[in-house]
Amino acid sequence: MRRRWTLGVAVFAAVALPAFAEPNGLGGGWDRFSIADAGTQEPSVLPMPFEQSGASFPGSAFYYLDTDAAPLRIGEGIRSDADDTVSGPTLGAGPTARALDVLGRIDNSGVDRSRALQCLTAAIYYEAASEPDAGQRAVAQVVLNRVAHPAYPKSVCGVVYEGSERPTGCQFSFTCDGALARRPQAMFWDRAENVARQALSGYVYAPVGLATHYHTVQVSPYWAPSLNYLGTIGAHRFYSMRGAAGAPATFRYAYFGGEPMAAPHRRDDSSGAAAAAAALDPLAVQRAFGLTAEPAVAKEAPAAQAAPTMVPVYSSQVEDRGGDSLYRAKNLPGSQGIKAEYANSGRWIANPGN
Repeated sequence: MRRRWTLGVAVFAAVALPAFAEPNGLGGGWDRFSIADAGTQEPSVLPMPFEQSGASFPGSAFYYLDTDAAPLRIGEGIRSDADDTVSGPTLGAGPTARALDVLGRIDNSGVDRSRALQCLTAAIYYEAASEPDAGQRAVAQVVLNRVAHPAYPKSVCGVVYEGSERPTGCQFSFTCDGALARRPQAMFWDRAENVARQALSGYVYAPVGLATHYHTVQVSPYWAPSLNYLGTIGAHRFYSMRGAAGAPATFRYAYFGGEPMAAPHRRDDSSGAAAAAAALDPLAVQRAFGLTAEPAVAKEAPAAQAAPTMVPVYSSQVEDRGGDSLYRAKNLPGSQGIKAEYANSGRWIANPGN
């Protein structure tokens, strides 16, 4: 019995051992008895459906995660649809501005530097937050060109908030149209601040030359045909003054400090404020510097009267506060003539699709 038992165990081992430890192919090892190392396993990640060729709808882009890419810096990766809209007859062809080093000036208290940076950042943010870098640099250069021009204040904040005491006609619309009530978004503010810091450190954006005025492409101000059109960057058209008012010798790129508060001025509706506004008319500035003949400008035909539309129905609380008048644009600069194709922007659409 003992010999039979020993023989049976030997036969069972001879049959079972190869079954449990079958070699992995010819010349392979006994991998069935090895314990997997979780650290060395590389799981295969199947691509998402929108990453697979032919699985996306026509015109869509493939999105994927790149673990090796460095994180984006402030402002990096922001792109406007107007990035490629940089054109004009004399962009970069005329005289250029000189450096105006505001941040490098000796300022023991730091008040002038901080106020100048705050004001220029606000101008860039509220005027061109969604613009490409070129558009933001162009707005900053216009502000500094005005600081250097004798017809405008000698400080950054003075230029930015000039005319903000008037209900209409401020030099930069965001200072009197209620835009400052909107809380800025941190990432876009930091991007505008980077552009402002570079400009105040002496960076010159040459393409806009000695431009002192600009307006959005949606409007057509009365003074535009009387100034030198330099070109369009993003959503803004840039202009320099004609005659001696726009000559390079007129500009003095020297900064002496004395920045006022970085805030709009107290409201003033007096006749003196109106007279000051008239003196800052670009055509008046050109005449003050000796330009007597203004180019003839053809008057445009009046736009067709828009058909009356229905207004929405508001609750009694809203009606008590003014109803539909609460949502109408007010305090916009009086010099901005809205083009006919944009005349109905912001109006209530009674019958969408018609």
